[in-house]
Order: sequence, then C-alpha cells, then structure tokens
Amino acid sequence: MKLVFLTSLVPVQKPKSGYDIANRVVVDGLRALGIQVRIIGYLTPGQAPAYPDETIVLDELEVTNSKVGKLQKLKWLWLALSTGTPVSVAKMLQTSPEDFRSALEECRPFDGVFLNSVQLPGAFLGQLSEENSVFLAHNVESETAYKNAMNATNVLSALLFKREAKLLKGVEDQLCRQAQHVFTLANSDRQGLGVEDKSSYLPLVTTFEPRSQTETKDYQYDLGMIGSWSWAANRSGLDWFLAEIAPEIPDMKIAVAGNISNIPSDAPKNVEFLGRVEDAQDFVNSCKIIPLISREGTGVQLKTLETFEMGLPTVATESSLRGIDQLPPNCVVADEPGEFAAALKDLIKRAENGETLVIDGQDFHQEQRKKLLTYLEFGLKPLQPSSKELQPS
Repeated sequence: MKLVFLTSLVPVQKPKSGYDIANRVVVDGLRALGIQVRIIGYLTPGQAPAYPDETIVLDELEVTNSKVGKLQKLKWLWLALSTGTPVSVAKMLQTSPEDFRSALEECRPFDGVFLNSVQLPGAFLGQLSEENSVFLAHNVESETAYKNAMNATNVLSALLFKREAKLLKGVEDQLCRQAQHVFTLANSDRQGLGVEDKSSYLPLVTTFEPRSQTETKDYQYDLGMIGSWSWAANRSGLDWFLAEIAPEIPDMKIAVAGNISNIPSDAPKNVEFLGRVEDAQDFVNSCKIIPLISREGTGVQLKTLETFEMGLPTVATESSLRGIDQLPPNCVVADEPGEFAAALKDLIKRAENGETLVIDGQDFHQEQRKKLLTYLEFGLKPLQPSSKELQPS
C-alpha cells in the first residue's frame, strides 16, 4: 500500500511538542505495517525531517502563536478574515493551491491520502475532494475553540473564538464526510465528531525509549508538572490545581516546568515555576509524584502517556486519561479537589515510608503500540488494494 501523509508539520528527527510526537508515532506505525509513505507538509524552523527522502517540504513555517510576534498574528487574522477560513487553517495558505497540487501529483501513484488533523487538509479541501482518504482528528478542534470562546476574557476574543469554532466545525464535517475512515485519539471524540459508524480510536505511544525505572532517593520535589501552559486547556488545569489543591498541601514542594505567562500573583508559596527545562525526563524523574491535572479538552494527553511509559506514580483526573483504556497500578484517579489532595498525601506518605511506587513502564508502552498497529491496520482497510494484504513487519 502507498499512502500520502498530509500534515501541517512534517515528522521531525527530534520531536518535542505533543503534535510532533504524535505525527512521528503515527508515521512510524504506518511504516511498521509495511506501508510506503510519502509526506507533504511544512517544516518547523530549526528542525530536520525524520524521513527526508520521503518528504516534500512545502516551506519552513512557525505555527505556534507563542513563538511569533503580534505582526505575524495580525497577518494570520487578516488572511483568515479575507479568505473565510479559520485562523489555524489560514496559516497553511503560505503555499498556493497550484504548488500544493503539484506536490500531491509528484507522489502518484498512491492508494490514498492520510489527512493528519484539520489544518493543512482544511486549507486545500478542493484539491482533495476526489481523493480516497482517511482522516485523523487529533482533537475536536471546533469544541476546543468553542470552550475558548466561553472562557474568553473580553468580547473581541470571544467573537473571534466563536468564529473559529463555527468555521472549524464546517471543515471537520467535510473532512469526515470525504474520508473512508476517521481516526480519533480519544474514544469520546468519535461522538463529538458524529462519526461513530465509520471511525475508531487510535491508541498512541510516545517516541521515548521505554525503560525500566529504578527508585531513586535523590528527589528535588514532592510533586512536578510539565506542559505547554500557553494552551488554554492545559492552563485551565494548572489554574485549578493552584487554586483548589496546592493550598491543601502546603508542606509539599511543588515544581511547574514549561514556559508560562501571567503567573498568578497569589500562587501558593510552595510552588516553584521553573520555566523551560533542558531535559523533561530528568525533571519528572526528580519528582516523587506526577499530578495529571487536565480538566477539559479533546484528544489524548501526551504527558499522561509519557508518565505511564516511564512508570512514574501519579494522581490523575478523568480528563487526563482520555484515550487510555488500561491504567497502570500506580495511577490513582480523582476529580474532586479534596480527593485529589488526599490521594497525593497518601502517595507521598507511602513513598516516605519506603514503599517503591515507580514501576516498569515497558508493559504499558508495548501494549499501547500493539493496539496502535492493530487499529491503524483496521482503519486503513477501505483504502487497501484488493490484490494486496497489509503485512505487519
């Protein structure tokens, strides 16, 4: 089978963001099934394609809002308004329809197109309408935009997010209609997209090498959290933790890693904000317990997968566990602030009493990867040439 993997950002050699990790994992999964994959998309500045010989780079493009200036954001907004597209889709219009079509034609012959998230496919719906395709929805983007509108702090932001939600809903609906199969990263997103009849949820792993963890006594912090706090859904969980839980555990030393703006002036004194850290694995290994604090959002939480693959003990909200159907034994689930704080206290006490809470995360990783390949193969059957069978390698 030959597929074109169409994605806003091409898989890179050193993935860092959750989106980059998911891209790399999915393409690696396709290749593990023996599928020939050609990749089309933009390249993040400073990165190198994971598979340069199979990749057509449309251009270099920085798409992260927090990494560009106000002028670039205004240009994106103007382009979105003038073209009637969502802002996240308008970012992809750096390439003309003619050049996009030329890149697609360069990949022929192929059996179908793997539409990876809404952004790049949404920018070139017309050029893709006649192609056999499957669609991977990383999130229910329209739902996220709608929630951002509800949580907006001013009228203009609310109006822009409502516009984004309405337009993204149209793009998602069209991509789902065109696709022979729809993948989601959380089972609940299938209902959110209205595609239960032709969809499946796709378990993910991370690009970390799974390794057996050994208990260490050289902890710097009792609790540690790391994430992209500029993402509204992530920030909502952090604000909830700081306001509702941290005050209940004043004796615990808590660290928050990752770039963050507008640190609350009333943040508890036992919370230290570290900013970007050099090595995420070293950071989380320096913490006794990893709270997983998501309160909203769609898709899967990559930080949850990383925590489980590293075998680290955690207290997690239900929202943090979307896209995961089998929990490790050292994960405690709690949604209410009081229960969450009590669970943290219990785990810390057990750790201080000498109980080993860290486990081997390789079993979780291997089971997730097995499911990933199985569900990928299932969802690709509508594109499968009648004369061939997919053979996992």
